[in-house]
Amino acid sequence: MSFVPLILIFLLMYMFLIRPQQKRAKAQQQLVQSVQSGDEVRLSSGIHGVVNEVEGDIVWLEVAKDLELKVLRTAIDHRFTETADEVAVEEDEVPPEPDVKKRKKYKPSGEIEAVENPEED
Repeated sequence: MSFVPLILIFLLMYMFLIRPQQKRAKAQQQLVQSVQSGDEVRLSSGIHGVVNEVEGDIVWLEVAKDLELKVLRTAIDHRFTETADEVAVEEDEVPPEPDVKKRKKYKPSGEIEAVENPEED
């Protein structure tokens, strides 16, 4: 009987701490393995860029025109480019198109004005 609380604590720790961490690690590993040339990514250091070439564990990342960085594949933290599976799911759910495009225009006095169909400055 005295082991029941101990077992419950272990089960709760597994459900709320260990299992979610394992899921995050597996998702990160899948992300790193699925990176390919042309993907827009963010590194764990916060640098954004486009993958130019993948050579095993090394990724060549273009961060600006004529500027490439050689980084480890495991440094990739997030991918902005959608995969074919994600695109297929989103194509089934077509969002309604807005009637009028609006944007905020800031005046020097600090007032904000909503502008419909703004012209490019």
